[in-house]
Amino acid sequence: MKALTANRLIDGEVVFWRNGQWVEQFGDAQLFNDDDPAGEAAEAHGKNQPTVVVEPYLIDLTQSQGLWAPVSYRERIRALGPTNLNHGKQADGGAAIEALQHAHGAARSTGRVDLIKRK
Repeated sequence: MKALTANRLIDGEVVFWRNGQWVEQFGDAQLFNDDDPAGEAAEAHGKNQPTVVVEPYLIDLTQSQGLWAPVSYRERIRALGPTNLNHGKQADGGAAIEALQHAHGAARSTGRVDLIKRK
């Protein structure tokens, strides 16, 4: 599974794609199968919004506590907000946050690796 992420240009907030718009919570993100061309289409659409978001890319997901979480440690931190437990998105709590906090793996997202290779 994959999800599309970016940073909102106006304030730098990490955002996720859901049905044609950007949402702030990872738990609200639209999920794409690995071979689903809709994920690549969403990424292309996001890249055509240079005044809305910066560097949209697909991230790889893994199951954690029955929910999905980014494989990459970096992407889990981005989804949770700052590492200070009293701030950011993780301060809100909930099942999606618990799944993110308990996910395992430190691999890079293939989408991010592809992004790095293009530069």
